[in-house]
Amino acid sequence: MAQSKDSFSLLDTHQLEDMKSPRVAIVHTEWNEQIVGELLSGCEHIINKFSGEVVEKLAVPGCFELSFACRQLWEHYAGKEQRPEAIISFGAVIRGGTPHFDYVCKAVTEGILQLNLMLPIPVIFGVLTLDNEAQAWERLGGPHGHKGEEAAITALKMIKIGRSR
Repeated sequence: MAQSKDSFSLLDTHQLEDMKSPRVAIVHTEWNEQIVGELLSGCEHIINKFSGEVVEKLAVPGCFELSFACRQLWEHYAGKEQRPEAIISFGAVIRGGTPHFDYVCKAVTEGILQLNLMLPIPVIFGVLTLDNEAQAWERLGGPHGHKGEEAAITALKMIKIGRSR
């Protein structure tokens, strides 16, 4: 979720104040651990602020594995009462000197898209795609907001939509 002078309504949480116990699962990468750790911290801050529950956090080696793990997590909870109402995927891909960056970014983006079309709950794209590490910190409390917090707000808004249907 990009932040700009025209998108402050995306961060408006007023409509979430009456939510009752939203349940979220998080799938995150082990790769780029410091960056992903900060995404998780911001996300958990928002989930806790709205009395939500993180029903599970699942770590995977890298971004390419996020889609598979999100689907496995959903299937694990199928039929259970306390299953997640949204899954948030977190990772960070930093451009290097080879086309690997492009392949991973395309694969993870398409994988999360497919999950959103296939699963009955939203899968939130919390993957930072960056040219360098400095850009990550600009998106973790710097001039571009905090993408972990924004992913949590997005999940909560999507849960609210799902509950109203």
